[in-house]
Amino acid sequence: MLRLPYQVVRGFKMSSVDQSMQLLRNQAYVNGQWVNAQSKAVYPVTNPADDKVITEVPDMDAHDTKAALDAAADAFKTWKKTTAKERSSILRKWYDICMKNSDYLAEIITAEAGKPLAESKGEIVYGSSFLEWFADTARHINGEVIPSPWPNKQIMVTRQPLGVVSIITPWNFPFAMITRKVSALMAAGCTCVIKPAEDTPLSALAAVQLAEEAGVPKGVINVVTASRKNAPNVGQVLCEDPQVGCISFTGSTHVGKILYGMAAKGVKRVSLELGGNAPFIVFPSADMDNALENAMLAKFRNNGQACVGANRFLVHEDVFNKFVTGLKEKIAQKCILGPGSKPGVTCGPLINTAQVNKITGLVDDAVSKGAKLMLGGKVASNIGNKFYESTLLTDVTPKMNIYKEEIFGPVVVCYKFKTEEEVLKIANSTRSGLASYVFTKDLGQAFRMSQELEFGMVGINSGMLSTTEAPFGGIKESGIGREGSKHGAEEYTDIKYTLFSALDK
Repeated sequence: MLRLPYQVVRGFKMSSVDQSMQLLRNQAYVNGQWVNAQSKAVYPVTNPADDKVITEVPDMDAHDTKAALDAAADAFKTWKKTTAKERSSILRKWYDICMKNSDYLAEIITAEAGKPLAESKGEIVYGSSFLEWFADTARHINGEVIPSPWPNKQIMVTRQPLGVVSIITPWNFPFAMITRKVSALMAAGCTCVIKPAEDTPLSALAAVQLAEEAGVPKGVINVVTASRKNAPNVGQVLCEDPQVGCISFTGSTHVGKILYGMAAKGVKRVSLELGGNAPFIVFPSADMDNALENAMLAKFRNNGQACVGANRFLVHEDVFNKFVTGLKEKIAQKCILGPGSKPGVTCGPLINTAQVNKITGLVDDAVSKGAKLMLGGKVASNIGNKFYESTLLTDVTPKMNIYKEEIFGPVVVCYKFKTEEEVLKIANSTRSGLASYVFTKDLGQAFRMSQELEFGMVGINSGMLSTTEAPFGGIKESGIGREGSKHGAEEYTDIKYTLFSALDK
């Protein structure tokens, strides 16, 4: 297979260790060209495991972003006219190429995001599944013919691509969050500009290199890289430029609200997947072994840095001690801290110092106010400055900050409850409404919980919800819209109603 070599350009540096990464790119991608920032500014991308610089990428600004949007708008004129079959074929080729290069892609994710290599490989399989799914879905974005109330008229409804989509993605799943969005909008006939997270731009650039190999036309996908300093200005252009038809964002609720406000100025479509505060509810009838295994999956995927990660473990008083004891044993046995590239490691570093400080602050506050520390509770400084020990807390009360905040780290917080009514009240006492988990063998109880939990997704006896075929998304302040499933592509379409009249003339 043709593989484009990484580029070393003036002002850019790569360590000798990282030059072996075959899909490593250090330029942005605009209108089918690998480019630098107009200002020539760069910023470093570091490995969170050891803080070593992997490479430097362009630190782009509002002018660069406008150029990328212009390219996407120009490409939309022709891309929207391609047939669904053509779009499907290109997405399928992109899927095939990504799967063939899965090891190289995973290597980049582990280097810039820190997650264990096995988990990075899992992300590539998951992320690529959206390319495969929307390759099929592209040919099934259907309209409808509605029976007319008039004898000489016909009502036709069609779905049309809404235009250029601005995509802003997070650092915790730097490949999958891009493929989940881009494959859907491409299937619908849209084009895009991607602004990947400041910490993890290299996965986006690698994915786009493979998209280029798959035959994605120039301008259909564009990638703008920017540091935290330039991110606000870049985000403003992505939201407010009149050429943009939709803003698709995955990230914190705080940032999502800011972007939503900017989009409102132009009455633009938004697709927002925001923060979660997922309850993990264990009833007395639950299969305890299954509940414990799934608790590990729901909490420690990406070392707790997942929006659907279990945030509050609500356990019935009759099985509380059994659950806490079992979970403590599993954490001690299965949570192995270390660099993601090291064999056997299951929990890598937190992404950056800010994340370490947040987790440390939440745990220290809880312990100072009476929470019982069963396990962990500090930075594993013998390994590095971003490795936080897998932690288990009990006796947490509402006066503690950790009671109400999304933790986004490797900290388990367990609470007791007595009745179904009580646990529903606790679970729903949040403005977040993304994922929730329930463990029970009582079928009626399972149906009641599914009905009453105020969350966009409910997992019954399972700690893993995400799959390509299902609509992923939340309610309340956890977002607007759905990704994956057929609904994921429909997010990027406008409905057009056409009335054919005078058909009897």
